[in-house]
Amino acid sequence: MTSVRVALPHHLRTLAGVGAEVVVDVPGDPTISHVLDALEAAHPALRGTIRDPVTGQRRPFMRFVACGEDLSHAPGDVPLPTPIGLGADVLRVVGAIAGGS
Repeated sequence: MTSVRVALPHHLRTLAGVGAEVVVDVPGDPTISHVLDALEAAHPALRGTIRDPVTGQRRPFMRFVACGEDLSHAPGDVPLPTPIGLGADVLRVVGAIAGGS
């Protein structure tokens, strides 16, 4: 098991009833899919908010950032950077904002 720190946007923190950062235990090498599986298992209210519950695909306005790198379009089974698995950095789930003038 690997403990992974996950930072959630305010609206998802409120929904899950957690603080700014959540720690989830991920079996094997941490990937985005494994981390989201563990996050949704620990906080069922988040199911369907970050990714589509049927397809498992990332919701259009959700982004994933690890070690300063945008991993939003990376396949879900790609291993996360080593500092994430070591707990030295946090996987950030970011709710993108659309709009403008």
